[in-house]
Amino acid sequence: MTEERSHLTVTNRKGVSLVEFADRKILDELCIAEIRDQLSKLVANMEGVRLLLSFKNVEHLSSAAIGVLITLNKQVAERAGTLKLSDITPQIYEVFKITRLYRIFDIYDTAEEAISAF
Repeated sequence: MTEERSHLTVTNRKGVSLVEFADRKILDELCIAEIRDQLSKLVANMEGVRLLLSFKNVEHLSSAAIGVLITLNKQVAERAGTLKLSDITPQIYEVFKITRLYRIFDIYDTAEEAISAF
């Protein structure tokens, strides 16, 4: 029997689903696949979802993980929802700048600022 551990913590703050990552490094393909599945399940049943991904615990993010974020952004939009990101380290934000993804995502310095912006 395999044990599935959650890579995410989801809490509800002021009507916003706040997702925090448990892993400091999101690099492993299996980990990324599990995160993708968990996020997809979260969004699948919620019309008009208000979703905030906080990266406060994350130090490294692979390109495959960024691909998951792009897919998630589409899924949220298809359900008439809103996706925001927060607490991104300067190192990870640099990747968003290089790839110009900072133009696609709504990014805030802190989760509190992002929640207030919904």
